[in-house]
Amino acid sequence: MFGGKAERPVRPGGALSVIGADVAIKGDVITTSDLHVDGAIMGDIDCGQLIQGASSRIEGVVKARTARLAGTIQGSVAVVALTIERTARISGDVSYETLAIDAGAQVDGKMAHRGENKPPEPPLRLTDTSDADG
Repeated sequence: MFGGKAERPVRPGGALSVIGADVAIKGDVITTSDLHVDGAIMGDIDCGQLIQGASSRIEGVVKARTARLAGTIQGSVAVVALTIERTARISGDVSYETLAIDAGAQVDGKMAHRGENKPPEPPLRLTDTSDADG
């Protein structure tokens, strides 16, 4: 528009949302746009595409169409197309349709391939079944 440069079209669902390295969020992040996380999120993430920086930390359930994970995740991951980079450290179950893992990546949890029409399994919840009276 200005200076003779062509405007970039906005994709349906919105543009890229960035959570910088100096940002910490307590709560869920839900968006239809792409999400780039370099900071910390203590809550669930549900987005179109997730790109996680190597220094970032996520504590919660991650759901996305596609994801490139490079940081630390404590929680389950349910993604259609998943790339786990060598710096990634995941503690939780992972479900995917397509998967690429770089040498050096660490996953401590169950890896489960899901079919195209199979929904992701809900995360496991721990309950205390001990008798309080003794």
